[in-house]
Amino acid sequence: MRIVSICPSNTEIIDYLGLTPALVGVDDYSDYPGEVKSLPQLGPDLSINMDKLESLKPDLVLSSLSVPGMEKNIEELEKRKIPHITLNPQSFTDIADDLLTVGKACGIGEHAIKCRKEFMSTVDSLKSIGAKVSHPPSLYWEWWPKPVFTPGKINWLTELSEMVGAKNLFDDVELASVQTDWEDVVRRKPDYICLAWVGVRQDRMNPELVKKRPRWSELQAVQQDQIFVLEEALYCRPSPLLLKGAVKLAGLLHPDLYRGI
Repeated sequence: MRIVSICPSNTEIIDYLGLTPALVGVDDYSDYPGEVKSLPQLGPDLSINMDKLESLKPDLVLSSLSVPGMEKNIEELEKRKIPHITLNPQSFTDIADDLLTVGKACGIGEHAIKCRKEFMSTVDSLKSIGAKVSHPPSLYWEWWPKPVFTPGKINWLTELSEMVGAKNLFDDVELASVQTDWEDVVRRKPDYICLAWVGVRQDRMNPELVKKRPRWSELQAVQQDQIFVLEEALYCRPSPLLLKGAVKLAGLLHPDLYRGI
């Protein structure tokens, strides 16, 4: 089977199912596992070269509405009658269900059931530990600094926050992504600041600049230097890699509780 993925989270779902050898092309941003970088790259996920994609003669293309603006690619896939499925995960259960969807489409339904069970077992284990935290700290997740974008309630990072014994600062907003401003963050008084800028490497994010924002010196998170610069691939993509991100963050927040996970 010849599979093409046009966004990183789909590439990571394919890998979790053991289907990476079937990949024949990916978008430019797919970087996990490392071997996919040697595959034909089809352009940025919002500007896929459809002629090049079609030339690969895929049996299945995976697109995703979790990437805003992907609709243009999907319309072109439909226009060209290229076999495809479109995912749109917003939660860990959605990701687990997508494992089944992709597995069934690729003819490995039974294996996908086992992968889903393994995935949800880890999710449930983390949640059971997180529930033991009596006073979960609040996390301000920053996807982009200006204008400010942060995850709302309908997002995997709200669930991940609970899994690591914490609370998403914006879990009261019934949106997947919230546009706000620095002043609003100050009013909400986060205990920790989690920087995970979409598409930006860790070494390009400077927490010292964050400390210089107006009134941010008032924040406990700044005063106590509780600012995490995180790898965006482990937090900004709705894929099984989120589990690695959860374990990593849990170890930073509550090392005694999550030791051995």
